[in-house]
Amino acid sequence: MKITFLVPPVLDGERPAERSAGCTRVVYFAPNIYELTVIGVVEAEKLGEVDYKDFVFYKKNEEDFRNFLSTDNSDVYCIWTVNLSIDSDMLAIDSILRMRPEARIILMGPGPSYFIEKCLADERIVIVRGEPEATIVELLHAIDEGKPLDGILGISWMNSEGKVVNNGFRPLIVDLDSLPLPARHFIANRRYHNPKIKRSGYTTAFTSRNCPYHCIYCVPSSLTFAREIENKRFTGRKPTISYRTAESVDREMALLHEQGYKAIGFMDDNFIWNEERTRLMCEIMKKYGMLWGCQARVDAITEPIAKMLGESGCCYVDLGVESFNDEILKYVRKGITTDQIYEAIGLLKKYKVPVKLNVLIGSSPLETKETLSHTLKEAKKLKVDQVMFNIVSPFPGTEFYKLCKENNWLSTGDYVPTDVQRESILNLPNITSREMEKILFKNNVSYFLSWNFISTQIKRFSSWSEFVHAARALKIKLFG
Repeated sequence: MKITFLVPPVLDGERPAERSAGCTRVVYFAPNIYELTVIGVVEAEKLGEVDYKDFVFYKKNEEDFRNFLSTDNSDVYCIWTVNLSIDSDMLAIDSILRMRPEARIILMGPGPSYFIEKCLADERIVIVRGEPEATIVELLHAIDEGKPLDGILGISWMNSEGKVVNNGFRPLIVDLDSLPLPARHFIANRRYHNPKIKRSGYTTAFTSRNCPYHCIYCVPSSLTFAREIENKRFTGRKPTISYRTAESVDREMALLHEQGYKAIGFMDDNFIWNEERTRLMCEIMKKYGMLWGCQARVDAITEPIAKMLGESGCCYVDLGVESFNDEILKYVRKGITTDQIYEAIGLLKKYKVPVKLNVLIGSSPLETKETLSHTLKEAKKLKVDQVMFNIVSPFPGTEFYKLCKENNWLSTGDYVPTDVQRESILNLPNITSREMEKILFKNNVSYFLSWNFISTQIKRFSSWSEFVHAARALKIKLFG
C-alpha cells in the first residue's frame, strides 16, 4: 500500500492557510509538527510506502497538482485540514476523486473534526476526528485488509447508502513517549526561518498536549482544537493534559543537534508548568546549545523560572495577555490580572528574556475603542520585544461562539473561517467588525514600523538572509 500525505496547492484564490496554529494565513513557513508526528507513526507501522508532498511550500499550482495525480499510484491520500483550508482542500479532493477513483482519502485536523458533513462529500473519504495517531493506524490496517470501518473508534465515514456514520469516541493518548519522533526526514532539505529566533537550522517540537484553562475564545493550536472539539462532543469537558518525559525530550534534542538544527520553537499550548519541569527542559536546551522559544501564561513566570530561561538560550516567551483591562480579562476567564502581566514582563526583562505579547482584539462585548487604545498604549510603554495583534474569531466548539450566536454578534449569521491577523466577522455592542479591522491595521503599522521595534530587532539578526526573511514576513503581515 502506498500512503501519501498531502498539502494541496491553494485552489480557492486565498493565501495559504497556516496548518499548525490553524487560524491564520501563512506569514512565514513552519513545519506542521502534528502532521509529521502522524507520518512518523504510520512509518513505524510499516504499512507500506509513505510519502509527503507539500505543494504550498514549493509554490506549486493546480496544473502541477493535476500532473502529479496523473502519474501517481497512491492508494491513500492523507490531508491535515484546518478551517481556513477547507474550501481549497475540498477542491483538491474533487480532483483526487476524479483522477484517482480507486484511491481513498483520509482527512485529519480541526476542520473535518467539526465540519463532518461538509467534508464527507464521497464514500471514499474518511475523517479521523480529534487526536489522529492511534485512529489512523487502525484505519489504514482496515483499508489495507479490506475490513469494515464500523468498529474503528474516532472516525466518520459515509456508507454505501450515502448516510454519514460517526463512530464512537477514541480515548486520548496518555503516554506521549510512546509516539515516534516526527518524520522530519521528509523536510530535511528545507530551510525554515522564525523571525523571533533569527537563527537558521530551525524546526518545531512539542513536549505536552493541551491546556487546562478555560478562556472562552481559545484555540491554541490545530491539534488542540481537534482534540477539544472531539472531547467536548462526547464528554462535555476539555481534554486531559498529556506530557512527554524529560528523557524523551532529551533524546529528541540530541538527535536534532546531531542533524544540525540550532533553533527550536516549542508548540506546547503551555510550555511552563512548574519550576522543576522547567528546570529539566532548560538544562536540556542548554546542554545542546539550542536557541529556543515557547508559549506560557504570565502567572507561570516566577523569578527562578525567568532566571532559568535567561540562562538557557531562550529567545522568546509568547505571553497571551489579550488585554490590559481587568474587567475584560475577568469576562473571558483568562485567570490573570494586569498586575500579573506587568510582574511577569518585569521578571523576564530582568533576565534578558525577549518577550512577545499576544493581544486579542474584541474578545469580550466589553471591548471599546477606548479599551483597545489603552491596551496599545500599555503594550508600547512596556517596550517588549514584539507585540502581536489579532482579532478574536468565534471558533465553533468554544463558549465564545455560543455567546456570539445567542447575541447575534456574527455579521455573517454564522461562523465562517477568517484570518485572525486580518479579518473580523463580529459586530460587538460597542465596536463593529470594520472598526476592529481598522484598529488592527493601525496598531500593526504603528507598532511594527516604530523606531523602538526596528532598532531592537535589527541588531539581533545573525545574517543578512535572516533579516530578508523577517522583512518579507513583516511585509506579508502588514499588507498581505
